[in-house]
Amino acid sequence: MNDEEPSRTALMAAAGRAAHLLVDREPFIFEDTVAHALLGDGAEELIGYHRAYGDHLILSGVRAQVTIRSHYAERRLTELAGLGVTQYVILGAGLDTFAHRSPLTGQVAVFEVDHPATQRWKRGLLAEAGITPPEALAFVGVDFETDALVDRLVACGFDPAKPALVSWLGVSMYLTDQAVVATLAEIGRLAPGTELIMEYALSPVLRDEKGEAYAQMAMAAAAERGEPWLSLFAPEELSAKLADHHLDVAEHVREQEAVDPALWRRHDALQCADACRLVRAVVRTRP
Repeated sequence: MNDEEPSRTALMAAAGRAAHLLVDREPFIFEDTVAHALLGDGAEELIGYHRAYGDHLILSGVRAQVTIRSHYAERRLTELAGLGVTQYVILGAGLDTFAHRSPLTGQVAVFEVDHPATQRWKRGLLAEAGITPPEALAFVGVDFETDALVDRLVACGFDPAKPALVSWLGVSMYLTDQAVVATLAEIGRLAPGTELIMEYALSPVLRDEKGEAYAQMAMAAAAERGEPWLSLFAPEELSAKLADHHLDVAEHVREQEAVDPALWRRHDALQCADACRLVRAVVRTRP
């Protein structure tokens, strides 16, 4: 993402969430009722690919990936909010729409963290769509390769003494290993009990056949648009990095296992590919 052009990754993720409600059948995995409006004039072109070629592995896989990870993270936030957690940090927020559609907005303070250029672009799209950001939403401009995350959060009203949920979805594969580790170190500084939900790309040897096909197509497309995949992990390797930074793994989850099995009794083209997984980890109490 730079000042001249929007993030294609953010556009494709939002289009996948919007297309899920138009291309796939019930039961819906996740209902993003704002993404279509946020895409503005580009919505029909982007969603049109899903309408025309929605059974292709890369498009059906994108719809599954973006809806599953949002379902998993927001379901956990609902559980934590019931236990008193009042802060939600969305790292690499892109065109996330949680703050504009969730009944938890207001009960939970939302911190959207992304590159300042991405945020300027998103705020322009919100204005064009006539969507006013809620008071509970703070835009936190951060360059993950160079900036201190916690300092930027605190400057925008985040309370580091209180636990939070941090979601980091669709981002780590586009960062260097050094940037991933630096971000984990920052998250490990947060209050004990803070939870991280992170999506990561699997090492090639761990992908299934469909996952390998999906990953090869996704990586080629990402590299072509100037957003190559830079970091791939095995679960045990990532667990060790998390542990090094005061984060204890609660679970690693395959996409298909991250939602209720009933949601896979389907009569459409939606399908999972084991190319990326989710990990949930908790900041431990320091001695």
